[in-house]
Amino acid sequence: LQNVRIDPSSISFSMWKDIPVPFYMSVHFFEVLNPKEVLQGAKPVLNQRGPYVYREFRYKTNITFHDNDTVSFLEYRKLFFEPNLSNGSEEEYIVVPNIMMMGAAVMMEKLPSFVKFLLSGALAGLKQEAFMNRTVGEIMWGYEDPLIDTINTLVPGLIPFKGKFGLFVELNSSNSGLFTVNTGVKDISRVHMVDSWNGLKKVNYWRSSECNMINGTAGEMWPPFMSPTTLEFYSPDACRSMTLVYEQSGEFEGVPTYRFVAPKTLFANGTDYPPNEGFCPCMQSGVQNVSSCRLNAPMFISHPHFYNADPALVNAVEGLHPSKDQHALFLDVHPLTGIPMNCSIKLQLNMYIKQVSGIIQTGKIKPVVLPLLWFAESGSIEGLVLKQFYTNLVLIPSLMEYLQFIFLGLSAPLIISAAVLKAMSQRTAAEKSPRHPTTQSKPPPSSETTPLLHDAGTLSQDDAEA
Repeated sequence: LQNVRIDPSSISFSMWKDIPVPFYMSVHFFEVLNPKEVLQGAKPVLNQRGPYVYREFRYKTNITFHDNDTVSFLEYRKLFFEPNLSNGSEEEYIVVPNIMMMGAAVMMEKLPSFVKFLLSGALAGLKQEAFMNRTVGEIMWGYEDPLIDTINTLVPGLIPFKGKFGLFVELNSSNSGLFTVNTGVKDISRVHMVDSWNGLKKVNYWRSSECNMINGTAGEMWPPFMSPTTLEFYSPDACRSMTLVYEQSGEFEGVPTYRFVAPKTLFANGTDYPPNEGFCPCMQSGVQNVSSCRLNAPMFISHPHFYNADPALVNAVEGLHPSKDQHALFLDVHPLTGIPMNCSIKLQLNMYIKQVSGIIQTGKIKPVVLPLLWFAESGSIEGLVLKQFYTNLVLIPSLMEYLQFIFLGLSAPLIISAAVLKAMSQRTAAEKSPRHPTTQSKPPPSSETTPLLHDAGTLSQDDAEA
């Protein structure tokens, strides 16, 4: 137990501080094949591109231990493109929605008509269109867009940032917020459980106290002696706590594991699953509105290809093929220690687009939740770490168990032999002992000065004379 708590003297501390598991983030983009037709009201036709694979390194800084059995830290991620593992390069061009323009249009839908008229004129002057053709690198890590300054001028505060815009521009070399978690030194059942995030005991993104709760761990390790029920963690990327459910027991490279997966209710709407009402306003089950924590932009998260979602979402576009094998997330955790052995967390980023009256650039686009991309963050313990894990937590305990049976097996014949020898000894003693008729008088009682052996000898002599 001492080796799974967060303590510099524990075996798992270095693994917790600088995760030795090689993580990879694979990104798949959805290219829009018929952008002109979509502007006229046609159903979007999508083509999946990629994967574009990035090696992910995670490390913790600002590690501070507190007197109340907690520790605070910042975890950073660095991503490096892996061309040999990718199906394409970052220089490839892809046609996707103009995220800045379409997002601003939907966000401004309820503003006065003259404001939307001004924006539409500015968009025309900047030659902005509903769809754009940009490189993978630009979409991922950012590109200069004069539209940012224009929107900030027309509607101050609508987009509270400047400079480049990219979907992952804030992910690389950035931290996921200040986590404070339990160390488990005083109570091992609380190890890794989140005490606060950015100083908050709960977030304020959602409409119910239950949905705002910060539950579980930071998603890296869990308390030992896990039960095959549920697994909880807080995800800053999803702005919420997530609960996975036990699916089955198995093994990873000889190490016993519990597999946890996402329940169908994870992204269900409030009608189909009332506890999720706090995440609304909702659309069909299978997508979650994250606009409240994404600058009010019309963004939604889901499983890739709308797996486990309402079929209406899948049928609203062409080119999606949801599959459990390819699109379901999972975590394989060693139940004795709470350490993940193999995992793949998969999420899809979607954007709600539609025709907005007064902004001519939106054409006649029919309302649709349009997939932009999906990504998988995957990793598994391997190499020397796996060998040490298997030796210390599987092989040695198994050997100890076998040795117990061996010692028990060896001791059984000894116990039986000792019992037989004892029985034989008792039988021999019984055969050598004198036999007296039932009518024979009792021997005289022994005195304090006459030893019992002397009495026995006297009795033997009397028997001989008889």
